[in-house]
Amino acid sequence: MDFTLTDDQRALVDAVSSLLRRACPPALVRQVAEGDRAAARLNALADFVAVGDGPVTDHVLVAEQLGRNCAPGMWFVASALALPLLRAAGHELADGVAAGEQVATVAWAGADGRWSVPAAAGAERTFVLDLDLADVVVVVGPEAIGTADAGTAGARRIDWLDLTRTAWTMTPSATATTPVDAGTLGSVLARATVVLAAEQCGTARRMFDLAVAYAKERVQFDRPIGSFQAVQHLLADLALDVERAWSVVQWAAMCLDEPGAAGVDAARAPHVAKAAAAEAASHATKTSAQVHGGIGYTWEHDLHLWIRRAMTGAHLLGTADEHHDQLAALVLD
Repeated sequence: MDFTLTDDQRALVDAVSSLLRRACPPALVRQVAEGDRAAARLNALADFVAVGDGPVTDHVLVAEQLGRNCAPGMWFVASALALPLLRAAGHELADGVAAGEQVATVAWAGADGRWSVPAAAGAERTFVLDLDLADVVVVVGPEAIGTADAGTAGARRIDWLDLTRTAWTMTPSATATTPVDAGTLGSVLARATVVLAAEQCGTARRMFDLAVAYAKERVQFDRPIGSFQAVQHLLADLALDVERAWSVVQWAAMCLDEPGAAGVDAARAPHVAKAAAAEAASHATKTSAQVHGGIGYTWEHDLHLWIRRAMTGAHLLGTADEHHDQLAALVLD
């Protein structure tokens, strides 16, 4: 498979990267982490929600850049979950969400936190992302979707590590009434899983970059610690893991865009991608903290922002172990 980016894809990456450097510097991420939810809207990304209508191979390129920048806001849930669901149902809100005119989140997982099976109608939903920023909630049932006005009245905020995203538990007022078959729901979840894996790759890559930069500037025994072979081995192993995970994510995106073309069952690809990306992010968390030493654990250093994103992302849409189990079931079926 050829992972070489096209000219259009390189232009897309450059555009997103340039935008995030201006609109989402570490100072803004820290501002959101310290409680400024208005700053978390990051309206500059509204124009890129529409990538959810395009190829997954483009979608993951944007997600990887957002992971590198620990970008807050609704882009992931709007582009990877809400928009594909609304399109699949032929819903009138789809165009508004794609244009960034309305901000949508999704109520999918039940009280047990599982995403593989949507919660039953009228049941409590958990991991509703950034409910406090949304205009509308897309409510997912086993074979249908519906919409409800967003609002945190009666909802309960979940206490989790990521300070740039919020997660909520709620019981939606709407019921899922627009039919969407289980296969379509599975396809949407597969796409979202690969997109989240791409974001995790970007998060891992940023932690690797931070560790390399610190190893060059931190001096011990009159030498930069990056000159010590033990530190070099740590970083080399991490670089290998991050590149491997990113290659797997690109492969998975190609599998979803062209099922069967890769010579494998496309149903397996999202599980492989999410497991690989979660493991790379976990590895990056440990290695970057080890290279930074004590300063990496402090509030004043930015590293913890990416560590928090990596640790919550590793559990969102299923852990590596859960995806390994689902992959095993597909292989052994």
